[in-house]
Amino acid sequence: MAAPALDGILVADLSRVLAGPLCTMSLGDLGADVIKVERPDGGDDTRAWGPPFVEEGSTYYLGLNRNKRSVTLDLKDPADVALARELCVRADVVVESFRPGTSDRLGLGYDEIARANPGVVYCSISAFGSGERAAALPGYDLLLQAMSGLMSVTGEPDGRPLKVGAALIDMICGLFATNAILAALHARHRDGRGQRVEVSLMDSALASLLNQASAHLNAGVVPGRMGNRHPSIAPYETFAAADGDFAVAVGNDAIFGRLCAVVERSELAGDERFATNAARMEHRDELAAELEAAFATAPADDWVRRLGDAGVPAGPINDVAQAFAFAAELGLEPVDETDRVRTVRSPLRLGATPAAVSRRPPRLGEHSDEIRRWLGG
Repeated sequence: MAAPALDGILVADLSRVLAGPLCTMSLGDLGADVIKVERPDGGDDTRAWGPPFVEEGSTYYLGLNRNKRSVTLDLKDPADVALARELCVRADVVVESFRPGTSDRLGLGYDEIARANPGVVYCSISAFGSGERAAALPGYDLLLQAMSGLMSVTGEPDGRPLKVGAALIDMICGLFATNAILAALHARHRDGRGQRVEVSLMDSALASLLNQASAHLNAGVVPGRMGNRHPSIAPYETFAAADGDFAVAVGNDAIFGRLCAVVERSELAGDERFATNAARMEHRDELAAELEAAFATAPADDWVRRLGDAGVPAGPINDVAQAFAFAAELGLEPVDETDRVRTVRSPLRLGATPAAVSRRPPRLGEHSDEIRRWLGG
């Protein structure tokens, strides 16, 4: 088997919580050697974020830190700062999520490291960027979901704004950071020079708005909450069946015609109120009433099966356990287990250089002795 895609790449991980650790875990999955620098008094904040806890630690921490080695360094101690600097000077990639200005004050900023290591790809992850006002703002996913507009478009029209049920902005930011690092490594391979990469949660949050952002920027729309409905497609929402809700996603007029046939209301496809997507959007409440009446006559699983057989995108609303079971039924093998720690298998399926889990998430300072010796400490 070929060596992993990032075999030979050393990553100094000076980040914590979610976006940075997710980024470095992704690099580790691809074969990079990731050294996670943690403070001695507790380490990464997520080690204490629970319940749930298991013998190996908080499940939050476990989900973000496989394929890494952990070294504890006290960045208030000049000797340990010197070791951290040495690690960064040896690294191909540095990922840090200090408040803007902190790494420079420590002597670990990009300019300082790049003077000694001009090939370094140095990724700074911040909440709101590196501007003077931004540096003082705290950056937690909930705040970013609120301040970016995401919560304003999430929830029922007459309800309170809601956050997404997972740390979506942190995750997207971590993925953008990974993409940027890989691009910078490719550029370095071409011209031999490293560079600084900056990714912020706020930039990532605005990018996550996708079509909602484009509607505002190009048509002056300020979108609001629509529950499970789509701002531009109908029917594209959840419906109540006889025993519970399920999801239907009709992306074009042909699919809508098949939907109408399944519910034995073929005349709806020719009704001028519903014949095109634009017409369906204008009369979506009337359409929803017609479909709800039909869907109330049978269980959700029955409708999902019948619609699926007809080529109409429909699916159950799974809980997390059901989602993993469904993925396993599809043959995706969604779980990886290493030394009794179970994590979500990397979604990166490379044919020749596959992502893999070679290390369970490290215990705090588990590799301190070997790493300190290697760094000369």
